[in-house]
Amino acid sequence: MGAKRKKSESETMEDYDDDVVLDKKEKKKMKQMEKEKKKEILPSMIKNKEKRSAVHAKLKLQKKVEKRKKLKARDAEEKRALELGEEPPPRKIPRTIENTREFDETVCKPDDELFAGNDADEFSSVLKRERIPKILITTSRFNSTRGPAFISELLEVIPNAHYYKRGTYDLKKIVEYAKKQDFTSLIVVHTNRREPDALLIIGLPDGPTAHFKLSRLVLRKDIKANVLSLLRCIACRIMEIPTSHEPELVLTNFTTHLGHRIGRLIQSLFPQEPNFRGRRVVTFHNQRDYIFFRHHRYIFETKESKQGDSKGKNRKDGKGEKNTQQKVIARLQECGPRFTLKLRSLQHETFDTKGGEYEWVHKPEMDTSRRRFFM
Repeated sequence: MGAKRKKSESETMEDYDDDVVLDKKEKKKMKQMEKEKKKEILPSMIKNKEKRSAVHAKLKLQKKVEKRKKLKARDAEEKRALELGEEPPPRKIPRTIENTREFDETVCKPDDELFAGNDADEFSSVLKRERIPKILITTSRFNSTRGPAFISELLEVIPNAHYYKRGTYDLKKIVEYAKKQDFTSLIVVHTNRREPDALLIIGLPDGPTAHFKLSRLVLRKDIKANVLSLLRCIACRIMEIPTSHEPELVLTNFTTHLGHRIGRLIQSLFPQEPNFRGRRVVTFHNQRDYIFFRHHRYIFETKESKQGDSKGKNRKDGKGEKNTQQKVIARLQECGPRFTLKLRSLQHETFDTKGGEYEWVHKPEMDTSRRRFFM
């Protein structure tokens, strides 16, 4: 009683035949799917320009619709979870080149020995506020038309910076003169074909020397003013001129040992006591080994907003006037200049092309992957 009946040979054969039939159906479906994929006409396969653009627009619209559906479904799930008192599903982190970068052993950690050596490096006297930063700015021997305009804007960005004409002096003699005059850093703006194309930053008196490629330079006069600021104030250009207050310095994404060293070199150019009344912000943002420079001024404005009741209608007082509420809004205003830096080499001590030792030099063989970064 209760014993299971064993399957006969005929029944086992029938089950096997059913599995074989299912496998054949699945294979047929897979083949059909492959054929459909092959039949899909890609825009790159169409030679006619008008048809190609029409197919491309259609595919783009389909992707957009699918993306909207996914977003709506995700928002509905989150709303449902909140209503039930549950935790909403975790949002997916998008894959970017930055978060999928190659593993680098030199990435700084909180307990890294590098931070312990900060008290004894070349920048410690300036960053400990024992010395006030004093910057000498000069040019290459053959100056350009945009060079002086760029230098005049750098003088407004960097406090306590002084410009000296290069003339026919060698760079080593300029370094010796800067040491005697108690300068803490030397910046050389190199120009090529009437356009600034490189920056040389030398820490004094003991170095190091960093050579950057300069690109995408946009001066203050060439930065397009914000449309809203033009509507608010006719004298918008006057507002864009920065004040003489010492700016706040923002350094982001300098994560490796090399990046930490470059970050401290840039930090030594600016005073360590920003004047917050000036509302000036200088940003050096490192992304994929490109350092983006921006100079902003944040502005506080009061805006009047209409006050509405629960039904959405505006409230009125006894005289029949609408009640308004004032809100303080903060916004950024770009002062300029705007440029991008790319590190080419970092040299020990001061500038020396013949006998100088290099900490790091960029070579074309090092660019083996899009996801390999050094800073």
